[in-house]
Amino acid sequence: MFEDDFHEGETEQDDSSANKVMVDPGRPEMLTWQRNLSTPEITRSEFTLSFQEMKQMAAVGLRLWRHIQEEAAKGIGPIMNPFAKRAITFSHGVPLGGVGAGSIGRSYKGQFLRWQLFPRICESSPVLANQFSVFVSRPHGENYSSVLGLGSPERLKESTASGIGTWDWNLKGDNSTYHALYPRAWTVYEGEPDPELRIVCRQISPVIPHNYKESSFPVAVFTYTLFNSGDTAADVTLLFTWANSVGGTSEFSGHHYNSKMMMKDGVHGVLLHHKTADGQPPVTFAIAAQETDRVHVSKCPSFVISGNSQGINAKDMWHEVKRHGSFDHLDSAATSNPSEPGSSIGAAIAASLSVPSNATCTVNFSLAWDCPQLNFSKGKTYHRRYSRFYGSHGDAAANIARDAILEHGQWESQIQEWQTPILEDKRLPEWYPVTLFNELYYLNAGGTVWTDGSPPMHDILPNWGRKFSLGRHKSNFTKDGTSSESETAADILDRMSSVLEQVSTPSTSNSAFGPNLLQKEEENIGQFLYLEGMDYHMWNACDVHFYASFALVSLFPKLELSIQRDFAAAVMVHDPTKIRLLYDGKWVPRKVLGAVPHDVGSNDPWFEVNAYNLYNANKWKDLNPKFVLQVYRDIVATGDKNFARVVWPSVYVAMAYMDQFDKDRDGMVENEGFPDQTYETWSASGVSAYSGGLWVAALQAASAIAHEVGDNGCEEYFWLKFQKAKAVYEKLWNGSYFNFDNSGSTRSSSIQADQLAGQWYVRACGLFSIVDENKAKTALEKVYQYNVLKVKDGRRGAVNGILPDGKVDMSSMQSREIWAGVTYGVAASMIHEGLVETAFQTAKGIYEAAWSEKGFGYSFQTPEAWNTIDEYRSLCYMRPLAIWGMQWALSQPIQSKREMKFEVKEESFSKHHAVFSRVASLLKLPEDESRRSILQIIYDYTCRRMWI
Repeated sequence: MFEDDFHEGETEQDDSSANKVMVDPGRPEMLTWQRNLSTPEITRSEFTLSFQEMKQMAAVGLRLWRHIQEEAAKGIGPIMNPFAKRAITFSHGVPLGGVGAGSIGRSYKGQFLRWQLFPRICESSPVLANQFSVFVSRPHGENYSSVLGLGSPERLKESTASGIGTWDWNLKGDNSTYHALYPRAWTVYEGEPDPELRIVCRQISPVIPHNYKESSFPVAVFTYTLFNSGDTAADVTLLFTWANSVGGTSEFSGHHYNSKMMMKDGVHGVLLHHKTADGQPPVTFAIAAQETDRVHVSKCPSFVISGNSQGINAKDMWHEVKRHGSFDHLDSAATSNPSEPGSSIGAAIAASLSVPSNATCTVNFSLAWDCPQLNFSKGKTYHRRYSRFYGSHGDAAANIARDAILEHGQWESQIQEWQTPILEDKRLPEWYPVTLFNELYYLNAGGTVWTDGSPPMHDILPNWGRKFSLGRHKSNFTKDGTSSESETAADILDRMSSVLEQVSTPSTSNSAFGPNLLQKEEENIGQFLYLEGMDYHMWNACDVHFYASFALVSLFPKLELSIQRDFAAAVMVHDPTKIRLLYDGKWVPRKVLGAVPHDVGSNDPWFEVNAYNLYNANKWKDLNPKFVLQVYRDIVATGDKNFARVVWPSVYVAMAYMDQFDKDRDGMVENEGFPDQTYETWSASGVSAYSGGLWVAALQAASAIAHEVGDNGCEEYFWLKFQKAKAVYEKLWNGSYFNFDNSGSTRSSSIQADQLAGQWYVRACGLFSIVDENKAKTALEKVYQYNVLKVKDGRRGAVNGILPDGKVDMSSMQSREIWAGVTYGVAASMIHEGLVETAFQTAKGIYEAAWSEKGFGYSFQTPEAWNTIDEYRSLCYMRPLAIWGMQWALSQPIQSKREMKFEVKEESFSKHHAVFSRVASLLKLPEDESRRSILQIIYDYTCRRMWI
């Protein structure tokens, strides 16, 4: 019955949703993630390697250490550094800001932490001076004052000399509760510090689906609702203090200053001008409050937190507002003196009001930051998306803060209209919609970057060498938007023949710069980047985005298309620059023509792709199929035929490139015995359930894309190739699931949770099943019974690999791990196959481990993985956004599949196959392995024996 409830009317909406929804900021949503502020923070263990794994990875570890030193010598950060430790806390809440404009984290205890204002830089530690505080006085002499956050006792002791430790840190948190429903959060202080005053702080950031303006703004609004249940009026002052800091040591570099601001509509505040160190651009913060008939705003433009700078210190600032209830008695200049090196300064604003007995009042604060410039370490500079609306001069913080205070009610109405239908859907378990929305934190806190779409302003001198791109020479589409049967391949061959002419084209043509593919009439929405994870600094990792992309295509589809244009452009790029692999020390081309890159770069995104250098990503078997599947899914989601036409040549090339990995010419690609897919420590050989299924699905998707663009010959050709590969894939079926691979090794029979990734996507796209539907359901039921239920009774998610005897597959680090994003993906696949109850039980294990109060404290930093002994790996990771694949499956209307009535003549098939094979042969990698000298073979063997 539960299964049948879905797919019936799920897309229907009340017509009244078009009207503005009035929202009470003092009332948390009906369903939220909740924590008591006094909840103790428990430290969790990071993953450890077994002795065998340490032996296997010792050589890689040594090469990685050397690589890190080499990159540091160049002033460049490595893509990963397991030897560096960063501050880790387990009390994260909803972060601040829109999408791609920088992020400031917030803990449920009230701390501002995890600063990500510059690409790839994350300052995890909290800045203690950044606080909201309250002062209450009543007619009969009752006085209360407290910082509205819980400070670390150790850090308070360190800051006593500066005066911050002398503030009234009286909050116990026992009666106060934090509520989170991204992008909003509420902190309810029940009688703290005044037992007769209820204080609710509602935090909101402008993350609004299908909104490509306000969603890019670097701002958050804090609305305080004060309810006085006492018999007397309460004089209340709310204090907002902020350090002139971007996190880290830049706070003490000196030459920072603050200035007063006063805008129209009663918005007052302070600007904090931060002259950022270490080559990063300057940042201006604005802290603001709105003055009304009942609320008076006063300012302390500067106070000294530590060091020898001139001005009132933090201790005296606190006592000033505690004594007078405002800063009206404070004599301060409009602009402060610059801070001295080694010193730290801050600013404060106070909102004072009288709350009558049994009355409710509200106060609005905002925090904005303006850093429109994006600098990458290889020399290129871009502007952020929001600069389109506020300019790129770095002087917009005051306007952003003001506009946010005036307009945040509209944001909240739109957010509630989006979220309410899901929150009120009684078919869903209560944990699911809360987790669904809160996993979106990564669109803000995943190191995200959203540019204005323009080429870089400052470019390093291009080193043309032999780097080239096929680009776009001509359109092979007729006026009615169709393509003739043979022109696609002919056009690609024409591009190859004219490659020498392309080295003189602008630099963006030899890059993964997707805006080049836009038609004249199409809007340039900008380019979007997010990191694979906080420990893996690679932008838009294709293998992981495959899972996470359901969030973007559902909520910001134009950004998703932008990402795929970048990958389409990258397919056509050839960059023979040599990079050294960490796996075996060999030098390989960075990116070869036809290969979908693992990522769009790290230090020079779009222009230096494949920052990943652990293995040779040019030989990965999942990247090209994943690109093709995502392209078709996005065409289905958006109906954008222009997008389909412009990326179709890249799809064709990507499919042709894969032909070389079909060694026995049976239509199926084979894995090569090294980690050549997203499971990079878990190798497959021969035909595998994971990569093989993706390939079969991609062949069908390629046929469907050809249909969309009117290339009838390719539509038929790829359909026949799909049928051939499908028959080979079905041989992996063993009666209850699909074998891990067909190599006959001891792990071939491992039950892989992700074995039907290809089937998941064809279902999500409305394509034909790649396996018998009964087999798909049986295999997923097997995964549930084994991978899910046999690990902690199903309270951890699906372990990646488990053996037929019920024991976890210990053959590699990743086979014994549980990946949150994969579990969500498996659950989505279950929903598509009608196993809705099973899907929710499977995904609930991730909620139990990561989000529940009895879990591990992974909230708002869901890791890539944890193992069966509850050790985590890589906090704050992209893949768990795959929970939106579940929502896609739940809300997707039943689609009618297109009719496939082909009568392909042998002559026609042979013609297309000959052209396809010609393109494939030109894309084939050289057989360099067989040409190694005997000395090289001996040297490599010796290195492996010595683990170097």
